[in-house]
Amino acid sequence: MRNIMIAILILMSTSLISAQGIYNPKADAKADIAKAVKKAKLENKHVLIQVGGNWCPWCIKLHKYIDNTPSVNKIVKDNYVFILVNYSKENKNKEVMKQLEYPNRFGFPVMVVLDQNGKRIHTQNTGNLEKDKGYDIKRVSSFLKNWTRAAVNPTK
Repeated sequence: MRNIMIAILILMSTSLISAQGIYNPKADAKADIAKAVKKAKLENKHVLIQVGGNWCPWCIKLHKYIDNTPSVNKIVKDNYVFILVNYSKENKNKEVMKQLEYPNRFGFPVMVVLDQNGKRIHTQNTGNLEKDKGYDIKRVSSFLKNWTRAAVNPTK
């Protein structure tokens, strides 16, 4: 019985630790966005913001999908400065949601694309990128490719 309780506690601790590392409710989202915009301008990229929380299984799933799918990860790294913005009971980032024109209205996770000057140019409902119990590589790749600087400004 004691061994079963220890195993359950270890399993619960592991899942809590892995979830805690994705979104930071204490992060200064406004400062993170400003830093990302500055970097995007220097690197000639757009900013890609994933809004969600540790409470949201699809948010964690999307983050892992981006990290662990080489072709998707390459599109993101080559074309965007990627950041996470927390939305949870602890911190709804109300001022940032207003600045981003309330992307939370689409549910979570939601992706927001900013140009290199910090102007919101697109909000993506990620439900449209899903397939079965995961994400569709064609839909995700298409979304990401369609909002790069080269796609939005083909003459530059």
